[in-house]
Amino acid sequence: MDGEPVPMRIPQNDPMAMELRLAVRGGDLATVGRLLAEHPGLARARFVGRNEGTRTLLHFVADWPGYFPNGAEMVRLMVSAGADPSAPATGGDAETPLHWAASSDDVDVAAALIDAGADIESTGGTIGAGPPLANAVGYGCWHVARLLVARGARVGSLWEAAALGDRPRVEELLAADPPPAAAGINEAFWQACHGGQRRMAEFLLARGADINTAPDYASGSTPLQAAAEVDTRHQALISWLRARGAAGD
Repeated sequence: MDGEPVPMRIPQNDPMAMELRLAVRGGDLATVGRLLAEHPGLARARFVGRNEGTRTLLHFVADWPGYFPNGAEMVRLMVSAGADPSAPATGGDAETPLHWAASSDDVDVAAALIDAGADIESTGGTIGAGPPLANAVGYGCWHVARLLVARGARVGSLWEAAALGDRPRVEELLAADPPPAAAGINEAFWQACHGGQRRMAEFLLARGADINTAPDYASGSTPLQAAAEVDTRHQALISWLRARGAAGD
């Protein structure tokens, strides 16, 4: 916005940037708090990496693999110092810290970001340039996916609705004019298996889904393989697919 100071730009290999990253990953609230106090504007700084791409301090908290100690407390500390929970990365995908938390299934950090005002529908994610929900569903991060839906995230696509087992939304999208193409129904079926949603898989198979077709992005992984990759809690779905001749064993 006009009138706002230009954020500091700090190389990612700067000693202070490296100290901050280590402190965040170690859950060291005292060190982060000290640095924020010593360097006004640090909470809104841009950390510059390769090809001049940038990320924010909150991206450090939400970075892969997530679940760093004191993650939610770190978010609150940074936001209280002026960090913007909706600030996107630059130089590539315009992902916000909430996108990153969604991709690592760090539900505590995601909840803290939402509580701090993060835009739950911000686009720019690695999954179809979509919002955080697309990342969460696409990467099988079900804790954050369900959190986002509970906090009001829009389930925008048939594949997302199928993966989440959202029958009313699936029926609504199937009834659209024009209706989804066969490829869209097959993708939704694959995603239902990916999400361990047996009843949804049954529903879509009865509506013409191909039990052995994988979307292009699945690298050949069949619906049965997608279900098998989830965990043993979905054994009932796996048994059901096998009983109906699904390939992939």
